[in-house]
Amino acid sequence: MKLGYDLTIEQSQKLVMTPELIQAIQILQFNTQELDAYVDEQLLTNPILEAESHESADESAEGGEAAGDGVRAEERAGTDDFDWSEYLKERELDDISYRQWEYSGEKNDYSYEQFVSSEVSLAEHLLFQLQFADLKKGCRRIGKYVVESLDQNGYMTQSAEEIARQLCVKREKVDIVVKTIQGFDPAGVCAADLRECLLIQLEQFGLLTPGIRCVVTEHLEDLAANRLTGIAKATGLSVREIQRIGDVIKALEPKPGRQFSSSAETKYIVPDVVVEKIDGEYTVSVNENNTPQLTISPYYRRILQEADKESQISKFLSGRLNSALWLIKSIEQRRQTIYNVVSAIVAWQMDFFERGPKYLKTLTLKQIADEVGIHESTVSRSVNGKYLQSPRGVFEIKYFFTSGVSSDSGEGIASAGIKTYIREIIDAEDPSAPLSDQAIAEMLAEKGMEISRRTVAKYRDEINVPASSRRKRY
Repeated sequence: MKLGYDLTIEQSQKLVMTPELIQAIQILQFNTQELDAYVDEQLLTNPILEAESHESADESAEGGEAAGDGVRAEERAGTDDFDWSEYLKERELDDISYRQWEYSGEKNDYSYEQFVSSEVSLAEHLLFQLQFADLKKGCRRIGKYVVESLDQNGYMTQSAEEIARQLCVKREKVDIVVKTIQGFDPAGVCAADLRECLLIQLEQFGLLTPGIRCVVTEHLEDLAANRLTGIAKATGLSVREIQRIGDVIKALEPKPGRQFSSSAETKYIVPDVVVEKIDGEYTVSVNENNTPQLTISPYYRRILQEADKESQISKFLSGRLNSALWLIKSIEQRRQTIYNVVSAIVAWQMDFFERGPKYLKTLTLKQIADEVGIHESTVSRSVNGKYLQSPRGVFEIKYFFTSGVSSDSGEGIASAGIKTYIREIIDAEDPSAPLSDQAIAEMLAEKGMEISRRTVAKYRDEINVPASSRRKRY
């Protein structure tokens, strides 16, 4: 074996991802909120960039000349020897001073929709009632501790013994305070478990009879499984009476504290694409209302124009200018890619937008990629985590990519459409004789959808519909 150094020449192919390409891929994956945050970060790190209002951007777009120059500049931005000072001289820019973004609206322009009302938490709601409760001064301290130890659903997280031990008080005092709080609004609060929560509500509403108490305390699991005949034999009540009791219990609130959930848990969806029907045709527009329009700062344009080409200032600003123009170009490419992909989806799923979820067709990423002329991974990045607003509602764009079965006509029917058919069949069934999964499969086969009983059971579970044995009414 010979060891040594040699010089060899070989040809090889490999994919090299430049920082600009990585940035373009990241921007394509961003949804509206993420893109807005990324643009704000770039505005802080790149002094060349400026944000202008959409109104100013629309006014500048009417001229068209500046936009044309911007496109030509973007095409030349990739060249390292591009002379930005000469480019700026050719444009004959006005010598204007540095300006920050200015709000174009009136000084007192505001609306009540911009303000959010403060929400009362469960603890605040209960502490307010505790002030007026008929309790001794020492018991109020226990009541405050009990209220603040409740979970977000209104249930106790500690037993009475633990609370008494923590506060060094008698167990009887804790029981009195807990019983008092159980009489507060909302009904069912401060319960130890689900059974106690239901019993508290039934007592407050005046519905607690010996029969209902027996069903709640001893046969709650059987009631959930719709085993009514077994409950009737154990309690001596009729099946219809047990069913009526079940209807009363199902109308109660199992989590009384969730109506006071914190607003921090609320997540709002900002649609990335808007589909509208105008004059009988569907139009697609990318939502950019929340993202500021980027432009090049006139102040730094003037500095670059006046600076020596070989100076450090000129080199720094030229690099920042290249980065800014690439960012603007990447955002525009993102908008165009999303527009092309969603337009192809809308054209493919036209029956869905016209007639409803039952007519959703099967669709894959490859079909849209072939139609738009891009790679499947690009389609995936374009739709991942993004939402579409349409006359039919707000949907995640991935909702339109779904598998399914073939109908007699040869067209694919998406699984979401089959679930809609199953829901309609179950809603129209006789409650006293609910349809089995096999019967539903046979009814779907008559409509041209050949699916197995197991598939029907799977789709039925996904739309939260219980089995036939649990849907039966007496």
